Formats: sequence, structure tokens, C-alpha cells
Amino acid sequence: MSGDGGDGHWWWWAIGSSAQLVAGVASYRRGFGGDSCFMPFKAFAVASLFVGSGATAFAGFLHASGIHKVEDLKKVGSSIRNGLGVPPRQS
Repeated sequence: MSGDGGDGHWWWWAIGSSAQLVAGVASYRRGFGGDSCFMPFKAFAVASLFVGSGATAFAGFLHASGIHKVEDLKKVGSSIRNGLGVPPRQS
């Protein structure tokens, strides 16, 4: 596949993101049962699953796009700015 950096490991990021999202939705739908003093921990755990899912999906997107370093991301940003006709940033 072109654009995946040649190794295709981005599928693992997609699987990890999906698993975190499914676990978060399942925990959210199940609700909370038990001692009320543990409610903040449960809420934090569910929120962490959703945030982790988004972060993992974004990391997988970057890896699949062939962006592996900050310099690669800077090149993408400058090409987008050039395409929009925005003057380059001063370093």
C-alpha cells in the first residue's frame, strides 16, 4: 500500500482505537453499580477510554499517511498553506 510507510503496521493502531472505543461505549452503557465512592474512578476510566481512542486513531492516521517525524508534519502544513495561498510563516 502506498502512503503507509511501507510496513502496514497502521492496522494495529486502527484495531487498538476500535477496541478502546468499544470498551468505552460498553462501560458507559453499563452505567455504574456499586459503592458511590468509586464513581469518580469509573468516570475517569470511561473518559480515558474515549480520549485514548481518539489519540490512538489520530496516531494511526499519521502513521498510515507516512508522517513519522515532526519535520514531515511541518512539510504537510507548509504545502497546505501554499495551496491556500497563505504566506509562509516566519521561523
